[in-house]
Amino acid sequence: MDSVVDAGLSTALRHQREDGGLPFVTDTDTWSTVVAGLALGGAGAPGEVLHRIARHLVHVQHANGGWSYTDHAELSDTDCTTGAVEFLHQLAPVTYRDAIERALDALVAVRGDDGGFPTYGAGTPSEACMTAAAINALSTQGRHHHLLPPALRFLADCQMPDGSFPPGWSSSRLHTLFRAYLATRPHHRQSSLAVHDMSGRIAGLVQSTQNADGGFGQRDGASSDAISTAYALIILAGQRDPAPAAQATGYLLTQQRPDGSIISVPDMVGPRPFPYHVPVLTDAFTLLALGHLTPRIRPSRTAGPGRQHRSAQLAKRTAP
Repeated sequence: MDSVVDAGLSTALRHQREDGGLPFVTDTDTWSTVVAGLALGGAGAPGEVLHRIARHLVHVQHANGGWSYTDHAELSDTDCTTGAVEFLHQLAPVTYRDAIERALDALVAVRGDDGGFPTYGAGTPSEACMTAAAINALSTQGRHHHLLPPALRFLADCQMPDGSFPPGWSSSRLHTLFRAYLATRPHHRQSSLAVHDMSGRIAGLVQSTQNADGGFGQRDGASSDAISTAYALIILAGQRDPAPAAQATGYLLTQQRPDGSIISVPDMVGPRPFPYHVPVLTDAFTLLALGHLTPRIRPSRTAGPGRQHRSAQLAKRTAP
C-alpha cells in the first residue's frame, strides 16, 4: 500500500496552510452556492442571476442525481441535494424537472427503514436535521408525499424534552430547529398531534431564549451571534407577535459591515464537533431569513409625502 499512502500524503500536503495546519475541507463551493441561491431567490434577485446559479448546479450534479458539498467530491449528501431541489423547484420546476426528479430519486435511495434520512449513504444512521431537509425537498413533488408522515414521525421522535434536537452539522442548535420548523409548515397542519406539538415546542423554545440585545447564541445563555440569530429569525417571522422578529432584525443590522457582509462566529462543524468558518454562509442565511420576514412587512402609512424613503413596520396579522 506504499503508493496509496504516498499519494494520500502528497494530496494532504498540497493543502497545508502557512500556519502549518490543514483545513477540514478545501472548499464548500456547492453547499455555499445552494444556500446563496435559495437566499437570492427569496430576496427577489434578477432571473438571469438565479438561472446562472441553476445552470451551474445542473452542471455539477452527480450521475446518481445527488450533489456533494463541493464539485471535487464524489459522494453526494442529503444536505446539498435537498437544498438544490428546493432552489430549482422554486426557480423553474418545469425547466429543471429532470434534474429535480433525478435528485429526489437519489434522496429516496438513502431513506432509512425508520422513515428518516442520513447525511450520506443508505444504511447509515438517520439524522434529525437531514430528515427535516428531506421533508422540505420531498414536499415540492406530489409523487413522494407518502414518505412525509413517517419522516415527520421520526423527526418528532428525535425532539428532546427542551424542544431542541440532537446536534447536526452546525454549532448552533437553531439550525436544526429552523429546518424542522419549516418541515411542519404550512401544508402539514393536517398531520398528527405530535407534529403540531413539535412545531409549537420549537417556537416556544426560540421565543424563550432570545437575548436582551435581540439576538441569539449557539446555545442557551451564549452570547448573540449573527448566523444563530438568522436561523431564529426564520422561525420568529412566522409567529403572531412581531416584536421578537423586529428585535432579532435590529440585532442583525448591528452586525452588518459597510460592504453588506455580516460579522459572525464559525458555525459549521465537521468532523463533528470541530468548527470551521465559511463567512459567505452567514451572509446567505441572513438574507434567507430576511426573505422569510419580508412577507410580514408593509409600508407605513404615517410617512410624510416629502420623505425620501418609506419606513416599514411588521404586519400585525396572523402568521401564514
